[in-house]
This record gives sequence, structure tokens and C-alpha cells, in this order.
Amino acid sequence: MTGRTIQVPPACELTLGAVCVDKSRPGRTVWRMVADERFANPAGIVQGGFISALADSAMGSAAVTAALAAGRRVVASNAEMKTSYLAPVPVGTVLTATATVVRAGRRVAFAEADVVDPTGQSVARASSTYLYTERG
Repeated sequence: MTGRTIQVPPACELTLGAVCVDKSRPGRTVWRMVADERFANPAGIVQGGFISALADSAMGSAAVTAALAAGRRVVASNAEMKTSYLAPVPVGTVLTATATVVRAGRRVAFAEADVVDPTGQSVARASSTYLYTERG
């Protein structure tokens, strides 16, 4: 994967309104977004896919920071992901996702994320495996 530019921030994060608020430690990132009405189901609760997308952004970027700390420039592609939803999220809630790389190898990284509301209550937990592809 050489000579290809990467859009930062990517369109998916612009759509979500997701912002990285901390990436100071390799293998750990913190992201925040407001769960607005565009993401609500008919009952006014945020649809889970949008919460998963926030967790994916956090975990994927954590996987990239872990590789950067090892002196590697990579793209991290999600190979599989599991999300458990723990509480309903009303429209307007500010969500914070904290992701940590549990283990990173040469080709694969495993990460976990906790998504919380402003009171600190966990609303979702996610885990994912990312495949690394070297960048030029």
C-alpha cells in the first residue's frame, strides 16, 4: 500500500461527528461524539451500529498508534468485531469511547473499547481484531 493518500479525518468520522480527544499513549485512544437525532431508532434511542462505529474508530486508531510506537507505518483493517450493548443511549448523549490494544503482533492487533455516557456508565463494550498492512 504505497503512494496512496489517507484522508484525515475520514468521511465516516466526519459523519459521526467523532473526534479523537487523546492519543498520548501508544495503544490507547479516547474518542468522543454526540449521539444526535440522525442516529436514533423510532423509539428515540441511538441505533447500536453508530455506537459500534465510534468504538471501531477508537480501537482502529489505538491499533495504529501501537504500530507507530514500534516504528511501523500501517493501515489497520477490521477483521472482526463484537459489541455488547449494556444500556440504551438517548438522543443527545455525549459518548466517550476509550480503546486499548490488548496485544499487537506483526500482522494482527487485538483491541477492546469501553463506551460510556457522561455519568461514566458503560453503555457498550467492544472487542476487535485488526489486520496490519504496511504503508510506504
